Amino acid sequence: MSQRTLGPFTVSAIGLGAMPVSMNGNGIPSHDDAVATVRAALDAGVTFVDTADIYAPSWDQMGHNERIVGDALAGWDGDRSSIVVATKGGITRTEEKDFGRNGSLEYLRSAVQKSLKNLQVDVIDLYQYHRPDRWMVYGEVMQNLKTLQDEGLVRTLGISNASVEEIQIAQEVLGEGNLTSVQNEFSPRHPGSYGELTYCVEHGIAFLPWSPLGGIGGAGSIGERFAAFAEIGADHGVSPQQVVLAWELSLGETVIPIPGASRPASITDSAKARDLVLSTDELARCSAAVGIEV
Repeated sequence: MSQRTLGPFTVSAIGLGAMPVSMNGNGIPSHDDAVATVRAALDAGVTFVDTADIYAPSWDQMGHNERIVGDALAGWDGDRSSIVVATKGGITRTEEKDFGRNGSLEYLRSAVQKSLKNLQVDVIDLYQYHRPDRWMVYGEVMQNLKTLQDEGLVRTLGISNASVEEIQIAQEVLGEGNLTSVQNEFSPRHPGSYGELTYCVEHGIAFLPWSPLGGIGGAGSIGERFAAFAEIGADHGVSPQQVVLAWELSLGETVIPIPGASRPASITDSAKARDLVLSTDELARCSAAVGIEV
């Protein structure tokens, strides 16, 4: 698989977004089937896996997805040292209020310690601030993340669901070159983060599109809503989803899509986008279909 730079790491150009095996409107797979999906990604050459502590069927199962990823890697017969795992924290889930926010140092440190146990690792490769806590100054939260890094709990730091202004604040607080990644929603269905994507490409920051195929329920219809992807896929004998991912990869050398999957077949197909070469005209047709001027 073609590779890309993620801070100090070299990873596959296509990663795996593990969320669908823990949160899926169509029902989640069994633990064994979920583990099989993660391992199918690894066997297909994927060396970057993204998870989060809140990815769970319910508030009282926090860490569900991280434990699946941890178990999948623990029992995998490949080279574990080649796999980079990212997780996220900063969103809370409780019986009283599902999906709250907490960017305090005390909470984030506790969250990281739980994630370490769930993932069965001594240090987290990439720790990402999941979503802004609007009750806190963003720069203060970035300093909290830096403290966790200084304490040796995490190797690198990233942010998610961030604006250009928040990216700039993170750069200033963390220091030049120390913001490893930005993970925002981006797909043909949701191209609103294109400004953040281009900013990251210009500044050498990895941009990780989440739900790059349109999210749960959207990936299957993407060729119907955006005919160009289906037409180009037919010309190459591949799925429209592969065309979408190949197009996203073309938007910048620091773009690393992380398509989700709840079945081995889905991520195995997505991983093949690494080998799909589209012409300049085909890429222009894709951009035009989405309404983006490249």
